[in-house]
Amino acid sequence: MPKMTSAELEARVAELEAENARLRSVETTEVSGAQAAPVTAEKRRGRGRGRTVAAVVLVVIGLLLAPVAVVAGWARLELVDTDRFVATFAPLAEDPEVQEYVSDQVTAAIERQVDIPQLTADLFDGLRALDLPPRAEAALGLLEAPATQGLQSLVADVVDRLVASDAFADIWRTALQTTHTQFVAAMQGDPDAMLEIGGDGTLSVQIGPIIEAVKERLSERGVGFADAIPVVEQSIVVAQGDAFVLVSTLYAIAVGIGTWLPWVALAFLVAGVLVAKRRSTAFVWTAGGFALVMALLAAGFEIGKVVFVATLSPSIIPGDAAEVIYAQLTELMRSTTVALLVLALFAALIAWVAGPWAPARSLRGFAGSGFAALRRAGDKHGLSTGSFGHWLDRSHGLIAGAIALIAAAVILLNRPVTTASVVTTVLLALLVLLILEVLRRPVDEPEEAVGEPNEADAAAPATEPATEAAADGEAGTDAEAVDDAEVPTGGRSGPS
Repeated sequence: MPKMTSAELEARVAELEAENARLRSVETTEVSGAQAAPVTAEKRRGRGRGRTVAAVVLVVIGLLLAPVAVVAGWARLELVDTDRFVATFAPLAEDPEVQEYVSDQVTAAIERQVDIPQLTADLFDGLRALDLPPRAEAALGLLEAPATQGLQSLVADVVDRLVASDAFADIWRTALQTTHTQFVAAMQGDPDAMLEIGGDGTLSVQIGPIIEAVKERLSERGVGFADAIPVVEQSIVVAQGDAFVLVSTLYAIAVGIGTWLPWVALAFLVAGVLVAKRRSTAFVWTAGGFALVMALLAAGFEIGKVVFVATLSPSIIPGDAAEVIYAQLTELMRSTTVALLVLALFAALIAWVAGPWAPARSLRGFAGSGFAALRRAGDKHGLSTGSFGHWLDRSHGLIAGAIALIAAAVILLNRPVTTASVVTTVLLALLVLLILEVLRRPVDEPEEAVGEPNEADAAAPATEPATEAAADGEAGTDAEAVDDAEVPTGGRSGPS
């Protein structure tokens, strides 16, 4: 081995030092990277937990606002929509229980204003003052009580017939239409309002117009004392419950934000889903939670009816009439709640099917195979969508999102929300999506040739396996050759 000169020795030493410096640098980088990796992973986990907490908070706020939004939306419709107000209260005039209650109250009000027994007694006393014969005076004494009872029965009969007639339903409906502003005034506490909500939770209606109609009927029958019935400014209690006080208290809120509160609740729910780390899972849980809240609200209405009837004194309003009034008053809220419950269940089911879970993927794969087979069958009969199908496939996500947005807008903008509108809109949207799946053609999906298979095509399946086997054999030989070439023949290699 030739002897190294001083310059060559120094160069060799410098080379070894540079190599050592490079190795130390690589080692330091690996150590720092290994130390930084757990820190980065910890930061990611921290951000993930923060997003999860934020999503949960947003969704919970939205779920808590949802029942309030239903009540506020109902109150807003009752206050600003005259047709809805009439549709809520007008059917009460056709219910037999309510008619019986109104008849009793109107008859009692007339008898308090006109003392029929005293009026009859004054009449017979006047006849006795005519110095009638004893037998005539005795006959008058026998007729006085029946005459009193006859007049009372006549008044009650006229009232019953009036209240049970179509004329009363028309009077009731007309009064509701013309006094809708009075209802608003009642909510505002106006003392001149025809409807009045008391501080103790009573809902009262003035019966003056009904008594005026009875006076006209009595006058038409020739009952002279009908003119003696004065103008009656009296209200009767048609319902009682804390709910009326709550509605009155929430009047300002219902008018101010009744339109927007449902959208605010929806915004919280949507924001919670968007913030979540796993949005598909968050959407399913949010829809399920919304369905649970609506189910609890629907149960609350039923419990409220039991409490309402149980706490209401029969002396104020009979139990049967109270049930009818409560059911009619809460009908819109109950129907809206059921419709939203159905919508939430649909949303949860659709989100689960579109989610990353293994059963959902299997279901989508099964459906995809069915659609592919259907498209191939169409191709065999010359029913191919061609380039249009390729465009539909490229725009599939955008079109599906547009369909979902349009369906949601139709459901939410159609007030009030009904179960029929929800089911119809969802089924139509699903039908459009199914048609889209049939028409679209994935780019990687081969088109079937149109026409009868020829002999070469028939023989192809028989030759393909052999060709594939030969190709596999050649590939295996090549792979073995490569593996043999890569096997080292000596010890550890390194710079010499």
